[in-house]
Amino acid sequence: MSIRRFGPYSVDVSRETKILFPADDISKGELLDYYQSVAPAMLPHLKDRPLTLQRFPDGIEEEGFFQKAAPDYFPDWIPRARIPLEKGEAQDQVVATNTATLVYLANQAAVTPHVWLSRTDDLRSPDRMVFDLDPSGEDFGPVREASLALGDLLEGVGLHPFFMTTGGSGGHVWTPLRRDSDFEAVRDFAGEVAGALARERPQSFTTEIRKKKREDRLYLDVSRNAFGQTVVAPYAVRARPGVPVATPLEWDELEEGSTTAQTYTLRSIPRRLGQKKDPWKGMGARAGSLNRAREIWEERMKEGEE
Repeated sequence: MSIRRFGPYSVDVSRETKILFPADDISKGELLDYYQSVAPAMLPHLKDRPLTLQRFPDGIEEEGFFQKAAPDYFPDWIPRARIPLEKGEAQDQVVATNTATLVYLANQAAVTPHVWLSRTDDLRSPDRMVFDLDPSGEDFGPVREASLALGDLLEGVGLHPFFMTTGGSGGHVWTPLRRDSDFEAVRDFAGEVAGALARERPQSFTTEIRKKKREDRLYLDVSRNAFGQTVVAPYAVRARPGVPVATPLEWDELEEGSTTAQTYTLRSIPRRLGQKKDPWKGMGARAGSLNRAREIWEERMKEGEE
């Protein structure tokens, strides 16, 4: 066992040589090193947001599990958020505010943190809207096409979208929002935008929930825009061979066409961040009003009917 110190906090690290990604010979120690390295870029996207942890104590080739409630044995210096449940109950969930917390979680084999779309001081008012782009196969072309089309639609109503590969097969379009709407309003608006895009390109995209009816079309999923739902965090490692990472991109990086959902990995992201700043840095400063966006959207829909 070794100790990693981060100012007033220390993390007792155990079994650093344990292999978590057998196909890639990636140990738990390398996972800790990764999260320690990317913390400056990652933490602003986690700040004040409850996390759900995807843990793989026996490595990714064994069954893992999702953990919402913070265990009692987690140290007191790790922040928690009190989350209301049904019937007046509540549970504490982890909030990552510093590098020590990220390293501690990685030491618990929390390979992938998933993040809320709202912040702890007002959990029912989202400040992020997310479109999850789920292709029918491994071809990244439809993800690129859908993302760019969504980006144009959202910019057209005064919003400022951002793109991220998921490290799986798809991508996410995130949009920062002022907290002037609840989850239902955000999900309804996202559904309208996704529905309009699916109607415009019915051979390519769909909002059909049932997989059998999607055929080979990309699914525009807006269901994550709901209280208590989470999405994979920016710079999170995915539990897949190749050790891909959910990676924020510039729009021109997406347009130029060489990047796919799994281009960036645990071993390449630290180098990328050493060469260029986080493309999502300062995202919150570009938050737009959903109320105003809806007004513009409805005006355009009326114009289209005339």
